[in-house]
Amino acid sequence: MTGAAGPTAGLRLLLMSDTHLPRRAKRLPAPLLDELPHADVVVHAGDWVDTATLDLLESRSRRLVAVYGNNDGPELRARLPEIAYADLGGLRFAVIHETGPARGREARCAARFPGLDVLVFGHSHIPWDTTAPTGLRLLNPGSPTDRRRQPHCTYMTATVTGSALSDVVLHRLPPR
Repeated sequence: MTGAAGPTAGLRLLLMSDTHLPRRAKRLPAPLLDELPHADVVVHAGDWVDTATLDLLESRSRRLVAVYGNNDGPELRARLPEIAYADLGGLRFAVIHETGPARGREARCAARFPGLDVLVFGHSHIPWDTTAPTGLRLLNPGSPTDRRRQPHCTYMTATVTGSALSDVVLHRLPPR
């Protein structure tokens, strides 16, 4: 595996969702933007709201895997799928905005997405990291701009090395 940092470094992932720009913030937080040059793949699980953020991430990301969310209008829906699939370092990923209620999420997503290794989702703004009995890993990075009822705005990073997901870290952003 050859990542940005060398042959054994793995594939570095930057996960975000629910940016809601410019409604919830004027711009993406600096710590999140500082991660972009270090990420081999940027994943955005929807609710961009503006096309400028999509343009920014497309221009500054080595690879972008992204979907639209329920708050995204026709321009974003024309450019992004509802569900995105990607093979990242030998792992089968899918990205979707909504997965329904928290109760029963693992079983419901495992049934809907058989054969996947990782499902990244958004919508709730609530960070989530669980594994279904089938082995499907479910990740929600929260929101870097709209914490809602959470104590912090958040995003995630992770690494794929040797077809395994590791170093999944939830990053808490300082108050604005």
